[in-house]
Order: sequence, then C-alpha cells, then structure tokens
Amino acid sequence: MDDLEFRRRLLADPNDNSQEMINARNASLTNRKLSDELLALDSQLEKAMKVDVPDDLADRILFRQTGQASNKSPWNLKTWKPKTLIAMAASVAFIFGLLSGQYTQGIFTAHPHNEIANLALEHVYNEAPFIDHIDEAVSLTQVNAKLSPFGSQLTSLPGHIYYVNHCGFGDQNALHMVMSTQHGKVTVFIVPVTSQRMTTFSDNTMSGVVLPTRDASLIVLGEKGQDVAPIARTLEADLKWEI
Repeated sequence: MDDLEFRRRLLADPNDNSQEMINARNASLTNRKLSDELLALDSQLEKAMKVDVPDDLADRILFRQTGQASNKSPWNLKTWKPKTLIAMAASVAFIFGLLSGQYTQGIFTAHPHNEIANLALEHVYNEAPFIDHIDEAVSLTQVNAKLSPFGSQLTSLPGHIYYVNHCGFGDQNALHMVMSTQHGKVTVFIVPVTSQRMTTFSDNTMSGVVLPTRDASLIVLGEKGQDVAPIARTLEADLKWEI
C-alpha cells in the first residue's frame, strides 16, 4: 500500500483495523503519528456529538408529525408525499439508533473488565511488529508529557522505558508504555475507563492485570505466568493525579 492509499483509507476510517492498515501504520513513525492524531481527533468529535436524549423525545417527534399529518389529510399513506414518509422514517431510525447506542453502552459497562482485558491483549499483539525492537530511552519528562492529558504524573520511573505514546484503545485514547522490570519487559496502558476492582487475566502467551486508579484503569501485561500485580501496584503508587 503506497502513502497516498494509506492516507486516503485512514482519513475515511481512522479505526480501520484490517491487516493491510495495521502493516501500513507500523511501516514508519510518520504513519503511526498520523494514525494516532486522527484517532484522537475522531474521539474528540465523537465526545462532542454525544448529547443526552430526553426520555420522551421519540413520542414528541412522532406526536408532532402525526398531528401535522392529520391536520392536512386523513391517515392515508397514498396521500402522503414521499418527502414526508422519508422524514418520518429517518426520525424513527434516528431515535432507534440513539436508544440502541445507549443499550449497547449498558452492555459494555456490565462486563468492563473482560472488554478491557481483550482490548489490551489485541493491542499488544497488533503493535508487536512495530514496538518489539524499539528503544527510545524515554525520560520521565517525556512520560509525564504523554500523561498530562489524563491529569496524572509519575513521580519516578520504575524502570527503563523503551517506548511511550498515545494510542487508540477501543473508542478511547490511552497511554501505551513499554518498560523493563526485574523479570523482563512489560506493557502498560492507562485508559480513561473506570473499573471496580483489581482483576487478572491471561491467554496462551500473556498474563495481565487491570487495576482501578482514580477515574481510569491501569493495565499491565507480561509473559505468561509473570506476576505483574506488584508492578501495577508500584506504578499506581507513583501516579499523582490532579485535584
């Protein structure tokens, strides 16, 4: 995929996670930076468009439209203009979409730990070709610059930092950091999604933990069988949040 095609597809859908796009993102730091910037912009636009829907909005729209129709002509679809039918169908579809979105959000929050863990594992595997051999020797100042949008700072570095950046994490922006420990490399995410309690998870090759911290979740992943909970607790203790 050439640069022009990559940019065209990225602008059309910043969340395109097809294998072609993953490879193109990981092809260069420039591509990765552009992808992260567009994901951040997409997230900001999505948040700006979210509005609370009054409970009776659907009834009010339908009532108003049916009232207007009854004043003009009897309830007879044959006498309705195509534009009227289309408008009513669009209104119903709009309300259904809003209500469906709220229902889906309810499902997501009912099992947040599984969702967060799965996203973390998927993200590590997708980013591995790009990150595994990087060593940017990141300083504490650089880490805190990336943490600043989340309202937090680290008081010290718990180990050598190979990589730190923002990343798309589901529909959120997260901090992605790779660091060294006494037992090997670990991957750290700080995601602005709340969790109720500390939980552990694993698959065939990795083990991880989700730790609640303020209004976010701290996620640490290491090799299968690695005890990452103490690392998560150390990081959580070193995090200072804005009041």
